[in-house]
Parts: sequence; structure tokens; C-alpha cells
Amino acid sequence: MFRSLRVYNYRLFAAGGVVSNVGSWMQRTAQDLLVLDLTNGSAFALGVTVMLQFLPLLLFGLWGGMLADRYPKRLLLIVAQSLMGLLALTMGVLVVTGSAQVWQVFVMAFLLGLIACVEVPTRQSFVVEMVGRKDLSNAIALNASSFNLARVVGPAVAGVLIYAFGGTGPIFLINALSFAGVLAGLMLMRTSELTTPEPVPRAKGQLREGLRYVVVRPELLMPILLIAFVSLFTQSFSMSIALMARQVFGAGAASFGLASSMFAVGALAGALMAARRVRPSRRLLVGGAVAFGVFQIASGLAPWYPLYLVSLVPAGIALISVNTAANASVQLATSPEMRGRVMGIYVLVFTGGAPLGAPLLGWISELGGPRAGVMVGGALTLIGSGVAIMLTKMIGRRSHAAVRGVAAATSGAR
Repeated sequence: MFRSLRVYNYRLFAAGGVVSNVGSWMQRTAQDLLVLDLTNGSAFALGVTVMLQFLPLLLFGLWGGMLADRYPKRLLLIVAQSLMGLLALTMGVLVVTGSAQVWQVFVMAFLLGLIACVEVPTRQSFVVEMVGRKDLSNAIALNASSFNLARVVGPAVAGVLIYAFGGTGPIFLINALSFAGVLAGLMLMRTSELTTPEPVPRAKGQLREGLRYVVVRPELLMPILLIAFVSLFTQSFSMSIALMARQVFGAGAASFGLASSMFAVGALAGALMAARRVRPSRRLLVGGAVAFGVFQIASGLAPWYPLYLVSLVPAGIALISVNTAANASVQLATSPEMRGRVMGIYVLVFTGGAPLGAPLLGWISELGGPRAGVMVGGALTLIGSGVAIMLTKMIGRRSHAAVRGVAAATSGAR
């Protein structure tokens, strides 16, 4: 389960990642509270903050993947992590000194999103350079485990520290300090043990080349299309936990926290289960997507709160199973010189679904209630899984037909 940790460079990367992930989740909690404090509880301002943080990934994520192919990934990560730490330090100083204003939080969120355009695809595609193809699936699953563990621990620690310090400012400063662990790990790596591909020279049409590379390869197109449909309703399902707990079951704050924790525990368990697999299969990929849709519907049908809590665990397992399987499948099927651009496309579809799916299912939940929103989301996930498979076959047939046509024309010319 933990075989990737035998690799010295990955141990440094993983250790720094645990610290940084906890710090990042602490900052997300503090950032939300800070916006609410500065705007007298404006939910609109909170929504704007989230939008600004994800908008750059939608607009510029593909270009970030292209940069990951052009420049050494370790160097890009050092620069990106340094800039993120500097932003956290700046906001912490502003809050502690009483100078923070909501527009400054907006700017920080947008800048974090800009940095993430490069950092996320670079970090995703850097893993294989540390552990190689054999342990890639395991390393991706361990990264997901670290992320979900931090998702449970970070907000809880932030809540305690905000109460202890009497404000959110120290949380930003603690997060700034947490980046030292990541930077130290990156700088202490043995570069001779990294499998580093030659940087791709700058040239015109590299972005289109990456898109064509994905479209003509079913082994890449299918997991990317599948994760695109699944991600449409992932964020809305996380949002529905609050609606179901409070509006359907009348649960208080403590019980709502328990529901969120059950989903996170399932996600963590799914990541650890994925870490035991050597290579993800197509059956696991499709099965995980179908299972996530089924358990969404099951959670919407749950008649009692305890049964609802139980249904969240397998939903979390299924979601992480399909996420880790898709990520590993895409990276294993990609050549080294194209990996940054392909992961840029993957990150775009992975993050781009939430702004589209969440408002749709939120509207359905308002019309028909939270149960209807959850069950419709599950049904659409099942339909989307089938559509992804059908589209892959259709595009694959057209691509093969086009290749045969070009080959025939070339033979005729000869």
C-alpha cells in the first residue's frame, strides 16, 4: 500500500505535501470566515471568492500544462509554491494588522488561481518523474489519501486555532510557514534519481497538438470524458450534504459535521484501497463512476439520518476510486513530452465541471427539494458515464476513418 514511500524523492514530496495540504485546508476555512467577517455575512461575496479562485483554471489551465512541458517541473513547483507562500504571508500580515479588506481577499484568490494554472498540472505530471511508471498508480492514490486526510484534519484544527487566537490572521501565517516543508523537500531531492524528460522547445501550435493527441487516443479520451461528466456533479454532491443534513433531517451543526466527515472518511478509505492496485483497469474506471451515481441516488432515498450517513461512505470510496483510476490511466497512457499538456486538459475538465453542474442541481434542489437534487445528480452521473463511452467510440471511429483516408490518398499519390 505504501510502496512509493521507498523512493527517497517521493518521501520528501509526500511529507511536505501532508504539511502543506493541512495548511491549505486551514487557510480555506480561515478565508471563508474572513470574507464573512469583512462583509457582514455576505454569501454572495463568499461565492465570488470561490469563483475567482477557480476562474483562472478554466481560462488558462491549458496554457499551464503547456508550460509544464516546456520547463523543468521541479523548478516550476519551487517557484509556484514560493509565490503561494508569499500570498499567504501577505494576507496574514494584513489581517493581523487590521488592514485587510474584502477586495484584497478577492485579489489573493484570483492570484492563487493563476498560480494553480501552472502548479496543478505540473505537480500531477511530476509524480511519474519521482516514482516511475510502475509505482505511479500507488503514488497518485497516496497523494489522494494525503489530500483527504488534510480535508478532515485541516478545518478542525483551523476552528480550534481561530478560537484560541481570536481571529483568522494567524492561520494565514501558519499556512505560509507550512510551505517551507514543501520547498525543503523539493530542494533536497536527488536530481540524479529523477526521470526527467527533455523540455519541449517553444513552438507554434503546441496547445492544438495536445488536444489532437488526446482526441485520437481512446485510452486518453475515455477517462478524460468520463471524469468530465463525473466532476459536473461532484461539487454539487458535496454541497448537498449540508442541504440534506439541515433541511431534510433537521440536523444541527455537530451532526452536519459528522456527515461531512463520513464522506471524507469514505474518500480516504477509497484512496488507501486504490494504493494497493498496481495498475487501474477500465472496468474499475467505469465501475467507480457508475457506483458513484448509484450511491448518490441511494443517499437521496435514505429515510433516516443514520442510513444517510452510512450511504456517504461508499459514495466517497466510489468517487475517489474513479478519480485516482482516471488520473493514473491518463498519465500511464501519455508520452513524457506530452504529459504536461495532457494533464492540463485533465485538470481543466476536472475543475471546470463544478461551475456548470452545481448551479443546475442547486436550482433543481430549490424546485423539488434536496432529495430531488441529489437523485437527479446521481441519474445524470449514470447517463454521463454512458455518454462518455459512446462519444469515445464515435470519435475513435471517425479518427480511424480519417487516418485511413489520408493513408489511401498518400498511396494513390505514389
